[in-house]
Amino acid sequence: MPAMRWVGGPPSFLASVRGDCKAGSLLPCPAISLLAFLALLCGMAAAIPAPRWPEPMFGRLASPGFPGKYPNQQEQNWTLAVPPGYRLRLYFTHFDLELSYLCEYDFVKLSAGTKVMATLCGHEGTDTEQVPGNTVFHSPPGANLEVTFRSDYSNEKPFTGFEAFYAAEDIDECQVGPEEPPACDHHCHNYLGGFYCSCRPGYVLHKNKHTCSALCSGQVFTERSGELSSPEYPRPYPGLSSCTFSILLEEGFSILLDFVESFDVETHPETPCPYDSLKIQTGRELYGPFCGTKLPPRIETKSNVVNITFVTDQSGDHTGWKIHYTSTAQPCPDPRAPPRGRVSPVQDRYILKDRISVSCEPGYELLQGYLPLKAFTAVCQRDGAWDRPMPECSLVDCGPPEDLPNGRVEYITGPEVTTYKSLIQYSCTENFYTMRTSNDGKYV
Repeated sequence: MPAMRWVGGPPSFLASVRGDCKAGSLLPCPAISLLAFLALLCGMAAAIPAPRWPEPMFGRLASPGFPGKYPNQQEQNWTLAVPPGYRLRLYFTHFDLELSYLCEYDFVKLSAGTKVMATLCGHEGTDTEQVPGNTVFHSPPGANLEVTFRSDYSNEKPFTGFEAFYAAEDIDECQVGPEEPPACDHHCHNYLGGFYCSCRPGYVLHKNKHTCSALCSGQVFTERSGELSSPEYPRPYPGLSSCTFSILLEEGFSILLDFVESFDVETHPETPCPYDSLKIQTGRELYGPFCGTKLPPRIETKSNVVNITFVTDQSGDHTGWKIHYTSTAQPCPDPRAPPRGRVSPVQDRYILKDRISVSCEPGYELLQGYLPLKAFTAVCQRDGAWDRPMPECSLVDCGPPEDLPNGRVEYITGPEVTTYKSLIQYSCTENFYTMRTSNDGKYV
C-alpha cells in the first residue's frame, strides 16, 4: 500500500494545518511526536525581536498517491485555521472519487464546527450527489475548516482522488448582507485582519466598540419656553445612551410640559418600560417612566426646576419624543395707561419678569409725583404686583420767556400762558432798534 504523506502550506502564526497520523506514514507516530516536541522547544527558545506583518497562509491538499490511484480504507483529516478577521478560501483543481448514493463509500467532507458544508464524491453531479466543479468554498468567519477524505474497502475501478488549494483571505466586516445588522452604528473601517468603528460628531464610541452613544448629558434650558427631544428625533434614537435635560427658571415660575407630534419609545406588554424609558423629576414629584406610542398628557409641574432623564438599551428602532415647554407665574394687574400716555408691549396677561414701558404724546412729559422722568419701565414681581406705580403725562411748560433789552414780550395765546404750542411775540421799544439775524441764524 502506498505510504501516506503530510501535505500543507508552510506553518505560520497566522494559521495552522494539522494532519492526523494514519497507517502508511513515512515515520512512525512516536517519531513524529518527538519531532513536533523538538520543534516546539525551538520555537519557544527563539527570540521575537518585534511584531511582524503576518504572512497570508496558503497551501495544497491532495488525496494519498495523487495524481495516481488512491488506496482503499484510507481516512485523512486536515484542520485549517486562521486568526480572527480572516477566513479560508478553498477550491478543487481535480476531483475523481467513487460515486455512491449520498456519497456513502468514498467522499471528501468539508465542515466548520458541527456544521457540514459539503459532502463530495463522483466526478459529475447528480440529483443526490455533489461534486465541487468550479465552486469556491469559504469557511465561516472565526471558524476552522475541517477537510476529511475517506475511502472504503473496495473500488470497482481506479480513481485518482482530488487536489485542492486553500488560502487565507481578509474578511471585510464592513460589508454585510441586507438582512444583517451593520458592523458599526456610524462609520466602519476595514483593515487586514479586522475592522474598527468611529462615530459622527456629538457621539462617542461605546465600550463594546460597535455602538455610538449620544453625548446628550447635561443639557440646560433657562429660557421661559422652548423645545427638547430625544437625539435624532424624528429619526430613530441611538442605543446605549443616557440623556439628561434640565429646565432651570427663576423662583416664581411654574413649568408646563406638553408632548407634541409623536411619541415612540420601546416598551414591553407585561413589564413597564424595561428597555428604554423617559422620566421627569421635580423637587417634589416623579413622573413616569414613559414608554410606548401614546402621547403622555400635559404635565403641570408647579415647579421652576425640572430634570428629564432618557435611557436607552442596545436594541430597537424607535423614533423617540419631543416636548414643548412653557412657563407661567402669578399675573400682575393689567396696566392702565395715564391720560395722554400709552403702554407697551400690549399683552393678554403679564406675569413674573414681564416688563412694560410708558410713553407720552408729543407735548407731554412723564412725571412721577413732581419729578420729571426721561423714561419709565416697570417689572412684574413674584407676588403679582408691579415694582413701580404708574406715572403721569403732564403738559410741557416752557416757563417764563427771557427778557429782551430795549424790547418787550407779548403773550399771544393768553396771559402768562407758556405751555406746549403757546405763542409769544418780542418787539423793540425804540424806533432805532430792530431785530436782525446773524449768519449763524441767531437773533441779535
